[in-house]
Amino acid sequence: MSTTTTVAAPLTIEDAEALVTAARRAAEAADVTVSVTVLDAGGHLLAFRRDDRAVLISGETSTRKAYTALQLNAPTADLVDAVQPGGLFHTLPTALDRPLLFIAGGVPVHRDGRLIGAIGVGGGAPEQDHGFATEAVKVLA
Repeated sequence: MSTTTTVAAPLTIEDAEALVTAARRAAEAADVTVSVTVLDAGGHLLAFRRDDRAVLISGETSTRKAYTALQLNAPTADLVDAVQPGGLFHTLPTALDRPLLFIAGGVPVHRDGRLIGAIGVGGGAPEQDHGFATEAVKVLA
């Protein structure tokens, strides 16, 4: 008896660059300066962009948003209520490689229904960052 395994193509450097470009363009159209981080499925940095006009911490923020979206396979905007007292993740351990960040702007990236990475955007208002990240993911659809 043979079995067939379907494997999604991994997130490539070219994919990551396209995600960064799309997020940057969406932010520029809104006149917002952001940092953008793209991680592969293993949490490794594939692409990063921080504009010199961006707040310095926005780079760490975008990376932690991407990491959170990747680890929990969900947009960080959907997880904000889960970390409030009484929420599903209120007592989630933070002894991971880097702390999770439950602020909108992190979005997992899927291909063929499988998690292949994540994008994080930081620098604008959380709702804006979420919109920029969501817009960027559309370039891979």
